[in-house]
Amino acid sequence: MSRFDRYLLSQLLQLFGFFSLVLVAVYWVNRAVGLFDQLIGDGQSALVFLEFSVLTLPNAIRLVLPISGFAAVVYVINRLMQESELVVMQATGFSAFRLARPVLYFGLCVMVMQLVLTNVLVPASQKILADRSAEISENVTARFLNAGQFMHPAKGVTLFIRDITPTGELIDLFLSDERGTEDRMVHTARKAFLVRGEPAPKLVMLDGATQRMSRGDGRMSITRFADFTLDLAGLVNVGGGSGVSLDALPTRTLLWPDDALMAATGAARAQILEEGHSRLASPMLAVAAALIGVSALLQGAFSRFGLWRQMGLAVVLLIAVQMVWTWSGGIAGRSATAWPALYLAPVIGVVTSAGLLWWSQRPRRLQRVDA
Repeated sequence: MSRFDRYLLSQLLQLFGFFSLVLVAVYWVNRAVGLFDQLIGDGQSALVFLEFSVLTLPNAIRLVLPISGFAAVVYVINRLMQESELVVMQATGFSAFRLARPVLYFGLCVMVMQLVLTNVLVPASQKILADRSAEISENVTARFLNAGQFMHPAKGVTLFIRDITPTGELIDLFLSDERGTEDRMVHTARKAFLVRGEPAPKLVMLDGATQRMSRGDGRMSITRFADFTLDLAGLVNVGGGSGVSLDALPTRTLLWPDDALMAATGAARAQILEEGHSRLASPMLAVAAALIGVSALLQGAFSRFGLWRQMGLAVVLLIAVQMVWTWSGGIAGRSATAWPALYLAPVIGVVTSAGLLWWSQRPRRLQRVDA
């Protein structure tokens, strides 16, 4: 690698690190606010919130890498053009393709980072996140058992517990279920406790009564009991959700799906193939975004006011490539044979950049001014 390539690549990597840090921080803060409301509101500790926040970082970094790379290329090329450094290099005989070579190296570096994130770190973090979410969802006490306050674990269900002992006993329980169209149920008990069950925990109530009020004629019947077991499966949603998430599966499994995988995930073959090939195609967008940035800015000449029109062209081209990516994802998700369309957006971005680089080094005709 020549000295010029090392110099430009170092500039790009420095700005890339800065923009990535800023964008990841913004995304993480927005995500952390929702996690804080969800976890702390469900009675989880700050350590659980910190764990979930760390597990969401790989996915956040994956999302911002192409944008950070594009922003770094546009900023560095515009600054070097204003400081006449690229103008000097062009005067020494460097072609547009030669100037874009270190940017290509930079795009390949970003692509390798995103490949590692998309195919290794993100699936691993999503699997751990899904397992921890399932554990927390099964922990009913942590979710909605809080002493001294009325809680609504589901629509139409009201729960109140006067006190919870260190051993897990629920003292003076009140449970109202108004979801029925014909009857309204109210359960009261002096003591209660939770036991494990399938598919959901069971609530064992001691020394209590069940009041059933008919909505039609207004009659009420009371049944007193010494002990009564209530299955929570039909009362509240305590499960972690069925099916295996595609985000947590390894890429090699998604590229060759079988009937067992489709049954486990509940997804069609086209959706599984779209997820697998998008993990390979999306990192290529980093190379396309970097080349679009440098090729668009090289269309302009030295200007003290900056290359604002060329920056606008680069942003428009990047938006167009992203629209093609979104369209191809929709096509691939509907047909199992349309997964090659996912590679269309990176190819269009690279071909467009090559065309712009070729156009930028064409001799510019000067307008004749008649005396």
